[in-house]
Amino acid sequence: MDEVFKALADAHRRQLLDRLHERDGQSLRELGEGLEMTRQAVSKHLAVLETACLVTVVRHGREKLHYLNPVPINDIADRWIGRYSRERLRTLADLKHVLEKEPMSKPEFVYVTVIRTTPERLWQALTDPAFIRQYYEGTGPESDWKVGSPVKWKMSPDGESHDWGQVVLESEPYRKLAYTWHNYQPEMAEMFGWSEQKLAELRKEKISKVSFEIEPLGESVRLTVVHDDFEPGSEMLEGVSEGWPEILSSLKTLLETGEPLPAQDG
Repeated sequence: MDEVFKALADAHRRQLLDRLHERDGQSLRELGEGLEMTRQAVSKHLAVLETACLVTVVRHGREKLHYLNPVPINDIADRWIGRYSRERLRTLADLKHVLEKEPMSKPEFVYVTVIRTTPERLWQALTDPAFIRQYYEGTGPESDWKVGSPVKWKMSPDGESHDWGQVVLESEPYRKLAYTWHNYQPEMAEMFGWSEQKLAELRKEKISKVSFEIEPLGESVRLTVVHDDFEPGSEMLEGVSEGWPEILSSLKTLLETGEPLPAQDG
């Protein structure tokens, strides 16, 4: 947490965070435009922000794009502020949701968190059905997690597993897991009250994918989640931008305390 305070203490670094708040997913060149800083200075400031997990970098071909990651600020709020003004400051917990609704240069969801656990334990949490059910509130994916294998999905604790055409794309134990995401399904239409016409229209969207990258960080692990390949204006992007922060916060809490976050009403 010392790195976070150090990073936020510099006005230039706060300016770069403000720029990412206004428009996420910018390159080094874009972030430096109009600033009274050299490219090298911008790069050094971004490195400090990345070390503090306030900024994460995602590669698009040969280009590196920078994304604002509010999780460390969230952790500060939970530790020192939340106990006194939790309701009034709930917007901090929802910051990622707010940011994802802003126009972005690339239609994708990026989330980074540091968890006090081991790569092996985190991999188990991402792949073991019994573990997954704990932080997915009884639902979630299941697979043998071999490349090319199907990923099935449970919509309720007592429901059957659905095969919606999801496939494992990458599987490197303790390092990386990636799979295609499901399209809109009749079960979802029933749950959300969509008409057949709306469901048919939503199903025209392309299939997205999600990846989990695991990086050892001392006695902790950095988890980077990227959900991308959306079409601009995708309703699925809006949905996962609301869902992932809660799921991943519960995963972190489960690994660090042995108990997931309490289930949310509604």
